[in-house]
Amino acid sequence: MLAATGAAALAGCASWSYRAPEKGPIAALFPGRIDDGGVNESGYRGLQRIERELRIPVTHVERVGTEREAMLDALRTLAKSDATLVIAHGAAAAAAVQRVAWEFPGQRFASIQGELTRPNLAVYAVRQEQSAWLAGAAAGLLCRSGVVGHLAGVRDAPGLAARAAYADGLRATNPRAKLLTSFSGSQDDEALNRRAALAQIDAGADILFTLLDAGRAGAIAACRERGVRQLGSVRDWVAAMPDVFVGSAVADSGYAVFAAGRDLSDNMLKGDIVKRFGLASPDAVRLVLADSVGAPVRSRITGLTADLTTGRIALPDVYNGPEFTV
Repeated sequence: MLAATGAAALAGCASWSYRAPEKGPIAALFPGRIDDGGVNESGYRGLQRIERELRIPVTHVERVGTEREAMLDALRTLAKSDATLVIAHGAAAAAAVQRVAWEFPGQRFASIQGELTRPNLAVYAVRQEQSAWLAGAAAGLLCRSGVVGHLAGVRDAPGLAARAAYADGLRATNPRAKLLTSFSGSQDDEALNRRAALAQIDAGADILFTLLDAGRAGAIAACRERGVRQLGSVRDWVAAMPDVFVGSAVADSGYAVFAAGRDLSDNMLKGDIVKRFGLASPDAVRLVLADSVGAPVRSRITGLTADLTTGRIALPDVYNGPEFTV
């Protein structure tokens, strides 16, 4: 009897066969520049981290137009390559990668900051709206004029969600503050975003929250000209430019890119799933505050961070307030 039991146990263990780490390669698509100082650059750094830490070869294509056919063509080319995983970076590529995943059921895909899945397509995303909410709360505590600004480029789903969260965070700490919010129409146009930032500053905003990529340079120039502090996004802008940034709503899509690569390496990559990383993963999402921010504000933000992380604060779906027009 003991022998039979032992044999059965050994048979069960045999089914737990060891699977060696997968070693790619991985191919990624970026709709814009990988040196945009924003979301694409963040994602590209995550791709580089895959090669550096996981020893998985990576390739990429960048500056792919956001037109549907351009992204479809680029993704089809990557799907036909020797890649064992194709990563589509950015919400703009979400619909295209779902279509190509349907066309290539034998290939594996990951959508970064998307929302659409398939049996061979997984979503990996950082919860930008959480750090944006904290940025709004900080803006309400730090503003002196009673007017704060919000400036984004493209009116896409992540940008709208972040704007709604920012407005809600502002109301939580300073319900009397006036919010000036606008979408310039471009994430990368420096001159356009400088004009948009100056318009908000001239209308009274003394704190400006920016959700931009290369165009952020224009908003930085405007803040320097007028002596206004800025709240950044995506990465830690306080460390980069402490003279301008009083805080930064970090939401690192590179963390999501690396998570997809790690799951591939660990043989844990599965389709039809959505993995979102929020404040519980501070390497991915957090609010950074400058050293000049006083202890009372820091203490309030710490408490609000805990409430957001545990779900005691619910984020809104939409922003229903007025928009600022230049």
